[in-house]
Amino acid sequence: MMETPMARRPKSKAPALQLGQPVPLPASPETATLDRVPNPHRGDDYLIRFTAPEFTALCPITGQPDFAHLVIDYVAGDWLVESKSLKLYLASFRNHGAFHEDCTVSIGKRLVRELEPRFLRIGGYWYPRGGIPIDVFWQTGRAPKNLWLPDQGVAAYRGRG
Repeated sequence: MMETPMARRPKSKAPALQLGQPVPLPASPETATLDRVPNPHRGDDYLIRFTAPEFTALCPITGQPDFAHLVIDYVAGDWLVESKSLKLYLASFRNHGAFHEDCTVSIGKRLVRELEPRFLRIGGYWYPRGGIPIDVFWQTGRAPKNLWLPDQGVAAYRGRG
């Protein structure tokens, strides 16, 4: 089997990727591993978007589930996040108690810490709690000048459909 440059990792420096093997759901966001792979187009500014329309966390007061539609946009530097590890990281919030603001901003900051992107923004479009939807937005700064940065595509709350 031929190894691609994206899959190549120095054996002495990095553990194996979670991709391609059974991995249990992490117990918490703190214990989740985010894998990264080299960006094959590190000299180009291009947008990468992940959408998680069924994100779930727990209210830290009531323990009841809270649901959100997350949209993560970033411009990679040297690294890309590996999507299976991102999926497992996001799923680890299912048993994690935190307010909407903390979940959204913590995810953005963790991705910045792990990937060192040129730009990152996250939109957390939370479904109503107590009859009020809470939307949370965070970004690292200005987007690169000539980047096409589309709207995140989530409508203002009207049943969020």
